[in-house]
Amino acid sequence: MTIEQILADELKLKEDQVVKTVALIDEGNTIPFIARYRKEVTGSLDDTVLRDLYDRLTYLRNIQKRRDEIKKLIADQDKLTPELELAIDNAQTMTEVEDIYRPYRPHRKTRASVAREKGLEPLAALLVQQLPEYDKPIEEIAAEYINEEKGVNNAEEALSGARDIIAEDISDNAGCRKSVRTLTAEHGSIVSVAAKDEDSVYAQYYDFKERVKKILPHRVLAINRGEKEGFLKVTLDPGSELIKSYLYRKFVSDGESPAKVHVRAAVDDSYDRLIAPAVEREIRNDLTDASSEGAIKVFSDNLKHLLMQPPLKGKTVMGFDPGYRTGCKLAVVDRTGKVIDTAVIYPTKPQERIAESTRVVTGLIRKYGVDVVAIGNGTASKESEIFIANLLKESGLNCKYIMVSEAGASVYSASKLGAEEFPDFDVTQRSAVSIARRLQDPLAELVKIEPKAVGVGQYQHDMKQARLDEALTGVVEDCVNSVGIDLNTASYSLLSYVSGINSTIAKNIVKYREENGEFESRAELLKVPRLGNKAYEQCAGFLRVAGSDEVLDATGVHPESYAAARGLLDKFGYDEEQIRSGGLKLLGKKAAESGKAELAAELNVGEPTLDDIISELEKPGRDVRDSFPAPVLRDDVLDINSLKEGMVLTGTVRNVIDFGAFIDIGVHQDGLVHISRICDKFIKHPSEVLSVGDIVRVRVLSVDVQKKRIALTMKFKED
Repeated sequence: MTIEQILADELKLKEDQVVKTVALIDEGNTIPFIARYRKEVTGSLDDTVLRDLYDRLTYLRNIQKRRDEIKKLIADQDKLTPELELAIDNAQTMTEVEDIYRPYRPHRKTRASVAREKGLEPLAALLVQQLPEYDKPIEEIAAEYINEEKGVNNAEEALSGARDIIAEDISDNAGCRKSVRTLTAEHGSIVSVAAKDEDSVYAQYYDFKERVKKILPHRVLAINRGEKEGFLKVTLDPGSELIKSYLYRKFVSDGESPAKVHVRAAVDDSYDRLIAPAVEREIRNDLTDASSEGAIKVFSDNLKHLLMQPPLKGKTVMGFDPGYRTGCKLAVVDRTGKVIDTAVIYPTKPQERIAESTRVVTGLIRKYGVDVVAIGNGTASKESEIFIANLLKESGLNCKYIMVSEAGASVYSASKLGAEEFPDFDVTQRSAVSIARRLQDPLAELVKIEPKAVGVGQYQHDMKQARLDEALTGVVEDCVNSVGIDLNTASYSLLSYVSGINSTIAKNIVKYREENGEFESRAELLKVPRLGNKAYEQCAGFLRVAGSDEVLDATGVHPESYAAARGLLDKFGYDEEQIRSGGLKLLGKKAAESGKAELAAELNVGEPTLDDIISELEKPGRDVRDSFPAPVLRDDVLDINSLKEGMVLTGTVRNVIDFGAFIDIGVHQDGLVHISRICDKFIKHPSEVLSVGDIVRVRVLSVDVQKKRIALTMKFKED
């Protein structure tokens, strides 16, 4: 099968669809561009499917590259037979390819290679035959290989060397390795025990055993971390007797050959010393890789929903970064995100200057018409929340507050970008600004932070960082491009995630804007250094220019479709001013009545592109994030000590993980809804039902104040 056929089969797509999509990728088109502007070619594949296809395409091509390398290496040894070439071509995984190559790989010095140098290979071959009888006793045959100059001093040393050769040959047998790996994966178990006599978060794994094929991904990652931190000793119990029975059947004769005992001993040695340790490493690595991929998928899904949280538009926000000794930093940000004032107050211990802090905050709220106070959920956040809630209640001000995750805010504050943006602010003042802005526009602010630092993953520090970064960067790119970016206000960070724009081009765009003023059109992008025609093709549709003389520059219509869009306007008697004044509400209805297939053909575009043009013209400048639930603003305060079993609360999903979801219910500690308590039907993963940012009703099951644990349920019909 070709790579395209494999992809079509695995992803349940048409082969022609895959061939055309792969061609687009090979031409240098980005995933967001293909997903948005090449729907006719791909059959409207979305960005998620496209990224899966891209990842799998890369893997399969890497396997093919390795196949070709190995065939050449074996051919250079004059050992490549048609049968061997076919076996290499049929190998489906990198592990299988490497297993086939194992006997031909240049070996480091081993016990078997030393035995071969001593001339013991003929003796090993004689033993492997396991003849019913030999012309003399095995020991006498072995004695013929005594050679003190080569280090073979007696018959037993000759037999030992021969057994080493047999053991390595068995280990190098690709079919044998594959079968042992399959049997181990099917019947083996992961076993972990305590490595230290002390309590820890890994206590549930101090006496743990679970089948390889059944162990859950989050347990694999937890066990790995516990082992890395020295709390656990982890082994793989392979079900050795079953595997050795297979090896005996394969390599030990049924007869009573005098050589049988030696071959059997070689099988035991091969498995115990060579095969089992390698297979254990491979299986544990495979488990880790599979679990990591699952965790990366969950992380990616969480990140996508976090980035796509609706912006709090048209609100003046006070960012509140809580603290103790150094005080709480405030930053007032106007409706456009501009910082208009800052302050430091000390309402918490040790100073507790409540009256003074109240005057400062009240004054700022009144002076600037602050609509919302965004409080970071880190250190001293509970005391800060109580202070703000009491202040708002007693003052009667028309202002709300909300708790905002400050995950990654400190990363941004201490970064080069934070210093460049606010050179006169200290890190905590920058953090207060970040907290305010991530409420106003989560996407625009969170792209300034390394994706894995935003606090919606699990075990992210234990994964392959390059793969994690690649996956999360893809999520950010998809989110940025699905929303669309204002070319004249976007930060360098935001621009660098736009399709076709790398960090160098992003910097050049900002520099051009600073030197020449605002862009007057999309076409002006072509004047930016290093931004050529290909980059323009990839990025133009995702960048908006609100004040352009070309009205379509403010929409998601790609410049390549401007002629079709104007033809559509002319056909139904619309003009550009009607777009500027709020959109063409009946355009879709008129197009449907006219017949979309005929209309698309007349305009020389595909139906998916026609649908997208209509959607953009009906609601120009629309924000896809507006369809998501808005953040819950509060004016009262809730403490963990006031929680009671049975209380029903409204909360916001903060993180979705393999075994449940963490819910912000307005107290400092998020509550956990276990997967079994999410809904009445069986679900394999919480993400089937919940996403980050969802607003949900929950009931309190239990509260452990000392351990700060809150158990919640979303099932309301339980006994």
